[in-house]
Amino acid sequence: MKMISRRAGLLALSALLALPLAGWAQATAPLEKVTVAGWSKPITEITPLLVDEDKGFYRANGIDLGYVPGAGGGDAIRNILSGQADVAFTDPGSFFSALDKGEKLRAIYDIYPQNVFNVVSLKSSNITKPADLKGKKIGVYSLSSGTRQNLLVLLHQAGLSESDVTIVVTGVLNFAPLLQGQVDATAATDTGLLVGRRKGVGDVNVMEVGKYLNVSSDMFVVREEVYQQKKALLKRFLKSYRDASAWMIAHPDEAAKLASKRAIDGTDPAVNLEIVRLRNASSVSPTTQKNGLGAFDLDSLQKAAEAYRKLGLVQRDIKVSDAVSTDLLPGK
Repeated sequence: MKMISRRAGLLALSALLALPLAGWAQATAPLEKVTVAGWSKPITEITPLLVDEDKGFYRANGIDLGYVPGAGGGDAIRNILSGQADVAFTDPGSFFSALDKGEKLRAIYDIYPQNVFNVVSLKSSNITKPADLKGKKIGVYSLSSGTRQNLLVLLHQAGLSESDVTIVVTGVLNFAPLLQGQVDATAATDTGLLVGRRKGVGDVNVMEVGKYLNVSSDMFVVREEVYQQKKALLKRFLKSYRDASAWMIAHPDEAAKLASKRAIDGTDPAVNLEIVRLRNASSVSPTTQKNGLGAFDLDSLQKAAEAYRKLGLVQRDIKVSDAVSTDLLPGK
């Protein structure tokens, strides 16, 4: 009996000694690089991509996360096509445009299923409906951004086109040209409007594009080749992002504090918290409540593709179901 007890003790001791070694081996396992091409610089609203050093969502799934900034969703697409990144953080309009040009792409995760775009004007301009934009100067973040794409959607509601207005590139989150009279209205996102109001833009009229076409604002998109060759890695990336997004929804105050450290625009924690709450709201929808974060509303995307075709923003019919894959979503 003593021999058995001694043997059991040695086995238990060996197991205890092996635990830190196993943990060490796991901690030192090589991480696989995944680089995201963004539509923006590292700003507060993309906090789920900025806090891995603090929270370890991606490292926990064996991922070394990188980020390439851009100025609009078109930049994000170009950066994956050139091989500078693996995954594009981009808007449906830029996605449709690339498909229209013959690029082989796949959308794999719906980041913001709610349309967050708007067109803002000063009360004094008396611009209250899309038809009032005719002949006006309108600011956009960049010519490759979702602000321009969604502005054109809004113009279409009044039977107008891009040639009926003058588009001026004003940069991201920049309401100064509006206040200085350089533009009559500016296309923005809900977070851009929030910052503008904080900076004293004053009384404004806001036309929300989502009231006319409530389609996703941003998605993760990859090249077809990357989708086919790196499914396991992409699945781990999407799980990591889903976990980070769910954390931000559950802990907005903590996310706002970390944004102060990680985001280039995160100097005011109170503003950060408002931005975090807006992004949390845009991350959920009836579809995600039923099928989980990242789930696509294919009917909505198809209607958007058809709207872009009618607008002349794309030249051919796009069958969305051929370019969207849900098999990499967490839980699949």
